[in-house]
Amino acid sequence: MTYLYLGIAILSEVVATTFLKLSDGFSKPLPSLVTVAGYAVAFYFLSLTLRSLPTGVVYAVWSGVGVVLIATIAWVFQSQKLDTAALCGMGLIVSGVVVINLFSSASSQ
Repeated sequence: MTYLYLGIAILSEVVATTFLKLSDGFSKPLPSLVTVAGYAVAFYFLSLTLRSLPTGVVYAVWSGVGVVLIATIAWVFQSQKLDTAALCGMGLIVSGVVVINLFSSASSQ
């Protein structure tokens, strides 16, 4: 259940960040509302995740997966470009998250 909570937190944060861009500096009410609600849901579920898993591991997964998802959404839906360095960097982030989850005893606490 803990990883489900983390997944909900990550997806909520990704939605909130996507709508943050669309809110145009909080000048558009609906995207602004989605942003605030998304972050509220994200932090609530993140707090539930932190009951069971170490903060460092949770934050590594949260930020790593979030960065890749946000960059992908920005690339696909907002026509933002990703160069080779950005793609390599995201590959390293994903690799780091995989290493933590597969090989670190810290992730199983």
